[in-house]
Amino acid sequence: MAGRSVYMSLGLSQRFEHALTFTARLHATQTRKGTEIPYIAHLLAVASLVLTHGGDEDEAIAGLLHDAVEDQGGRHTLEIIRARFGERIAAIVDGCMDTDITPKPPWRERKVRYLHHLKAASPSVKLVAAADKLDNVRSILADHRTLGPSIWTRFNAGKADQQWFYRGCVTALVDGKQSIIRELDVAVEELERL
Repeated sequence: MAGRSVYMSLGLSQRFEHALTFTARLHATQTRKGTEIPYIAHLLAVASLVLTHGGDEDEAIAGLLHDAVEDQGGRHTLEIIRARFGERIAAIVDGCMDTDITPKPPWRERKVRYLHHLKAASPSVKLVAAADKLDNVRSILADHRTLGPSIWTRFNAGKADQQWFYRGCVTALVDGKQSIIRELDVAVEELERL
């Protein structure tokens, strides 16, 4: 009972705890590209950014789960998310992915389609997508400070393409939550100066 009141006072319920456990198990063996960093670090950062920028519990849970379909089982995983966490969270997760096809279509083709989709996405999808992209750009910048230009070899597209994509995200998200879009814009400007 005491644990439940703590969740309630934080504006989070036990659903968030269940999503956290589910996410940790789902991504248990995954690391960030080219690193030994457990992938869940990214998912926690996205959920944190969502909450920091005014997102609700469903949006934070979607932040935890936003890569689950792409990285851990495709449409089957989306149906599990829908059954466990509800239609709204499943819709946000679905709106955040650029493909569920294996093998993935060519990088540029996927990203062009994703940017087009993002322009018309719901405010919830835009918030989670912005948090995802902001954490990604911050990670690239931090790794670039440590490793230099060699970090670009870990991605499916090089520096110029990455800069193009993240600038496209800022443009596509422009009518989303302004505080996080401003942070993303500043981070992308730094990325563009590399």
